Amino acid sequence: MRVVLAGGGTAGHIEPALALADALRRLEPGIGVTCLGTERGLETRLVPARGYELQLVPAVPLPRALTPQLLTVPGRLAGAINAAASIMDRTSADILVGFGGYVATPAYLAARRRGLPIVVHEANARPGLANRLGARLTDHVFTGHPQSTMAKAELIGIPLRRDIVQLDRLSMGDKARSWFGLRTDLPTLLVFGGSQGARSLNQAALAAGPVLRRAGVQVLHVLGPKNALEQEPPPGDPQYVVLPYVDRMDLAYAAADFALCRSGAMTCAELTAVGLPAAYVPLPHGNGEQRLNATPIAQRGGGLVIDDSDLSPDWIIQNVLPILRDPERVATMSEAAAAMGRRDADVALARKVLEIVGGRS
Repeated sequence: MRVVLAGGGTAGHIEPALALADALRRLEPGIGVTCLGTERGLETRLVPARGYELQLVPAVPLPRALTPQLLTVPGRLAGAINAAASIMDRTSADILVGFGGYVATPAYLAARRRGLPIVVHEANARPGLANRLGARLTDHVFTGHPQSTMAKAELIGIPLRRDIVQLDRLSMGDKARSWFGLRTDLPTLLVFGGSQGARSLNQAALAAGPVLRRAGVQVLHVLGPKNALEQEPPPGDPQYVVLPYVDRMDLAYAAADFALCRSGAMTCAELTAVGLPAAYVPLPHGNGEQRLNATPIAQRGGGLVIDDSDLSPDWIIQNVLPILRDPERVATMSEAAAAMGRRDADVALARKVLEIVGGRS
């Protein structure tokens, strides 16, 4: 059996695809998995690192408005569809599973041309253009959000890495804090902006750092690989640890009592799966899906939601610091976040894929 996975560009598209690939291999060790991507996405690093074959197709961004660039789309899209179809032929693909992103559009159309079953997974409440197209080509549509706007989607959750879903934060807390050079006896704030970081979060957290430390709170701050630090936090205790990137996010979650972060679908799914409460700062642009991702968590008591324009050092001091200094409130919010999480979506989706191939529908 051969499965082709299409999801590229950001970690939010790639990580669920790789989690599904891992689950498929656990269920069917001899299964063949090929990932489609483009040369501009994170998949060029993430997919080979996880041991999967990566095949590249040309990226075809779809303009959101009537511009001269729109005239070039049909020709470039045809080339990408042909490239994807050729990969499906060479791999003798039995099914395509798409997760969105630039690579998904030509992949869906190529699979339709080849008569392959198509599975669409949409992580967000509001689907992107590629998955809206894909959903028109199949009855096998799954979502990770309980308030999805896709009419025929089945709620299944977002496939997550095993090191996340198997994490026991409480038992790993002391080891994780020691890993990052943090004390084991102090409340810890984790700050991160996703795979690329977030400047507004970085600036607000760094400015609030001195007050947090004077209040006895230590900080683990992941800047993002493309973000420079103008001035290092001064040495001292409690620690303010700054890192450009963290490969072991499971340990970062285990080290933390509370997080300050964006609210991409993957971030929300991972934090609820491990029961880590957070102050979510939705991206200020896009179609508003990040606010939709975080709102149900906040409504259940598992976090806070703050607009990017309202985030400031004072807001962190007035809203996040009191939570970190109240262990009972942290525990209550952790339980509420965990109640929203799902840890079995990878296996559930893998079983669906195997069933669909078995029925060839």
